[in-house]
Amino acid sequence: MSTDNAKLILRLTLGILLLFHGWAKVTGGIGFIEGLLQNNGLPGFLGYLVYVGEVVAPLLLLAGAYVRVGAALIIGNMVVAILLVHTGDIFALNGTGGWAIELQMFYLMNAVVILMLGAGKYSFMPASKWN
Repeated sequence: MSTDNAKLILRLTLGILLLFHGWAKVTGGIGFIEGLLQNNGLPGFLGYLVYVGEVVAPLLLLAGAYVRVGAALIIGNMVVAILLVHTGDIFALNGTGGWAIELQMFYLMNAVVILMLGAGKYSFMPASKWN
């Protein structure tokens, strides 16, 4: 198996799994996120950026277009999510002994790996610094 196959599997996995979170925001709205931002002294309209991080970025990964840009957007989205929602969980375990933010860190670290590796040959764009 080639490293390009592994890159494709990684991109598809992160893109599909994160897109489910984005779809939940599309269908359910972002009122919760707007409230969190406002409670932290930030303008609520910044909540719309969640659509970039959880819809647009995963679609870039799935398409294999501007993959490094998509990965960077996901990294930013996950850092903000951890800081806004999960700060108290950073040093906590959940009820089954796992790290309380393991899912968020899984998404974050997978995006870091994709940013470092790029898209691989199975993409819709020729190799470039953005892919």
